[in-house]
Amino acid sequence: MRPNLAKTLRAKILERRGLLVPGVANALAARVVEDLDFEAVYLSGAGLTNTLWGMPDLGFMTLSELAQHTAAIRQAVNLPLIVDADTGFGNAVNVWHCVRVLERAGADAIQIEDQIMPKKCGHFANKSVIPTEEMVGKIKAATDARVCEDFIIIARTDALAVAGFEAAIKRAQRYIQAGADVTFVEAPEDIDLMRDIPRRLSVPQIVNVVVGGKTPVLAQKELAVMGFGLVLYANLALQGAIAGMQQALGDLKDNGRVDETNPQVASFEERQRLVKKSFYDQLDNKYSGKS
Repeated sequence: MRPNLAKTLRAKILERRGLLVPGVANALAARVVEDLDFEAVYLSGAGLTNTLWGMPDLGFMTLSELAQHTAAIRQAVNLPLIVDADTGFGNAVNVWHCVRVLERAGADAIQIEDQIMPKKCGHFANKSVIPTEEMVGKIKAATDARVCEDFIIIARTDALAVAGFEAAIKRAQRYIQAGADVTFVEAPEDIDLMRDIPRRLSVPQIVNVVVGGKTPVLAQKELAVMGFGLVLYANLALQGAIAGMQQALGDLKDNGRVDETNPQVASFEERQRLVKKSFYDQLDNKYSGKS
């Protein structure tokens, strides 16, 4: 039986010390996050859509695809796992089912948002949100559906871009009353507003730092002082991987060859270490009767 990572994550977020959490799109990236001694990992819906389909974050991901990647990451790492479930794939009943599926797949927390379906990336323009009471119903369904009482329900609102800061705060307050453990006011564009969010809301808050996005990039220590429970870099790993692939493949195109002296390329041995090949070699020896 695996340890209660949801309980561990809950305790870390409640410290409100700006827990630094990278987002990933697959199990290998999660391995890198764990290898670098981060304390938790986040499965990004945008990252998964970008890498799986090569498409923008516009609601193309399905629950089955998300569950498959959740299970793969759960198998790969022993970190608390937060899963971005977009709008919950439908109405409140769909959210109930979504929580059951993702908790069973290995998630320790689920994030749902109040955009209409199909949703858009939180840092895109022209977003729309569902009525507050509809989202309240989704949150209540999510809290009822969880099996482990420590499983964390994160409620994100995109209302700031649609109706302004006060409307977003009021929505977050209603989501807390409905049972959300953590709330997430997406895409504030002003440092003073960012500072005000943890002051105005009673549960821990998430700030999502998107490199090149709308929210100012501040140091993790500064965000911790503001009182944020979690500092999310949802797609930094993906953006770094894109830049690395472009550089390495550009070198191949320009020079016709690439070897291990190229600083953009991990060694063959490093790749095998990250995927724990030695562990599977040991299993092979154990079950094949080899010495």
